Amino acid sequence: MADTTSETGRDALTGHACIQSYLKTLPTSPGVYRMLDAQARVLYVGKARNLKARVSNYARPTGHSPRIARMIRETASMMFLTTRTETEALLLEQNLIKQLKPRYNVLLRDDKSFPNILLTKDHAYPMIRKHRGAKTQKGAYFGPFASAGAVNRTLNQLQKVFQLRTCSDSMFESRTRPCLLYQIKRCSGPCVGLISEEDYAASVRDAERFLSGKSTKIQEDLAAQMTGAAEAMEFERAAALRDRIRALTQVQGVQGINPQGVAEADVIALHMEGGQACVQVFFIRANQNWGNRDFYPRTGADVSEAEVLEAFLGQFYDTKEPPRLILLSHPIENADLMQAALTEKLGRKVEIAVPKRGEKAELVEGAARNARESLGRKMAETATQAKLLKGLAEALDLDRTPRRIEVYDNSHIMGTNAVGAMIVAGPEGFEKNHYRKFNIRGEELTPGDDFGMMKEVLTRRLRRLVKEDPDRTSEAWPDLLLIDGGAGQVSAVQGILDEMGLGDLPMVGVAKGPDRDAGKEEFHRPGRRPFALRHNDPVLYFVQRMRDEAHRFAIGTHRAKRAKAVAANPLDEVPGVGAARKRALLAHFGSAKAVTRADLADLKAVEGISDALAERIYAHFNEA
Repeated sequence: MADTTSETGRDALTGHACIQSYLKTLPTSPGVYRMLDAQARVLYVGKARNLKARVSNYARPTGHSPRIARMIRETASMMFLTTRTETEALLLEQNLIKQLKPRYNVLLRDDKSFPNILLTKDHAYPMIRKHRGAKTQKGAYFGPFASAGAVNRTLNQLQKVFQLRTCSDSMFESRTRPCLLYQIKRCSGPCVGLISEEDYAASVRDAERFLSGKSTKIQEDLAAQMTGAAEAMEFERAAALRDRIRALTQVQGVQGINPQGVAEADVIALHMEGGQACVQVFFIRANQNWGNRDFYPRTGADVSEAEVLEAFLGQFYDTKEPPRLILLSHPIENADLMQAALTEKLGRKVEIAVPKRGEKAELVEGAARNARESLGRKMAETATQAKLLKGLAEALDLDRTPRRIEVYDNSHIMGTNAVGAMIVAGPEGFEKNHYRKFNIRGEELTPGDDFGMMKEVLTRRLRRLVKEDPDRTSEAWPDLLLIDGGAGQVSAVQGILDEMGLGDLPMVGVAKGPDRDAGKEEFHRPGRRPFALRHNDPVLYFVQRMRDEAHRFAIGTHRAKRAKAVAANPLDEVPGVGAARKRALLAHFGSAKAVTRADLADLKAVEGISDALAERIYAHFNEA
């Protein structure tokens, strides 16, 4: 792979002339090109089978869509990377688009990983649980599911049917009596020997069969067992088996349509309207519908359906494992190339198809209908949000309608486990992938000093923005800061902004009114008298929602930090004490606190603890 960058001699050229100047030296090999503006910001990333031929298209003065013509006018330099194959160029293009987020590319904005169900294989009594992230643990993975909710609902029903444990290995080993899940018939109690290893293994096999699409055979087996139990007058066992069959039927009912002729596929449908797009993805695995998810890629008004779908596929499967079959609502231009790239990624053949009839076409039609309805709801919400943002600008006398509002709040208990939180709101509503949390680090802060905490959070946030984008040209800069507090907080924050040379950044404090009643909030802006909005003003409700969301996020972050601190074990900090030795110490002394108070002779008496390690543990807790 070779890298060719722009030359300084072309700095004065822009637009068609700039692009034309590269043609003489461009190779005819496959590769990726980047178009940059005068500030060296990436405008567009594209791939080409023949770099010279592809770039020459941009050098033409006419025949471009408004979006492309605008991009060409802004181009001040270009960068090139040659590759061995066009497939390699496609993979590199999508990777760069995700990294650089160019303005004129179609962008997949929501790209979270999807959860799976994991059946562990590293224990005599395997555990079933939700899993997200890299598949590093030994076991069988089933998924992806469209959402955590879809996984939780399925797990809830699977617990009723197969009664597999969901507890961690450490909890499993420490139990002396069955937990509540056993009492409500969601677990068979393997932790205290209430089921044999052989019977539990049979339940694990049944769960695997179900998740592999063999639910009908399992139901038949359970029905036969229920009949046999009834004939033997084991009515309690027969009733339990009946409940398991009902739960299994409910799982299938929750999943909705379960296609018979499609074992494994992602059904992807696109609907475009008014310059916006919605892509609906249905996950079909083991002949079962494991949920659907909608995405709203950033597009332009003049982008074709083929371009949007192709860009979506490349970015969506950049970090995800593709299925054997991908069903699309619209054809894409480079279907063979995309198929080859995904086949190479998966290590087995991937097929991309646009079905016209039969069950597959019905699946695509259903996904397209969901995409159309989802986009309709999204556009209605966006219109309402735009109206609220405009109303907020008018109420606060801002120079322009804000597109990025950052709301800050703190949470602590008497100064302990203090955290700061930032949420972001804009034209799309709450943008949760931009939320940030801050662990308060200032050692000199007085416990409960809200002013000091806010100063630390804002200083860290703004200092990073200044470092990354001193010219304030990116969309990461807020158009409005919303602070939970009154005149004192506003004055303190304005001092921070002035100190950093950001005094022109719009900022407003929201303080609860008399008796701290919601609806009587006062708004504080630097150098102005406090004011209030009408009690039934939609803008007031909008501000309340943003403030409450920041408060919710701050409290949730604080609770998570507090829970982590409570669960912390002082033995975790001792070098050389792993899980096995920790269990030995706890079994011998009864608690971590007792270990910290033990004398050296008692530590040396613990089985599995060497004299050297005992001395290290004793020294760790008795340094004073």
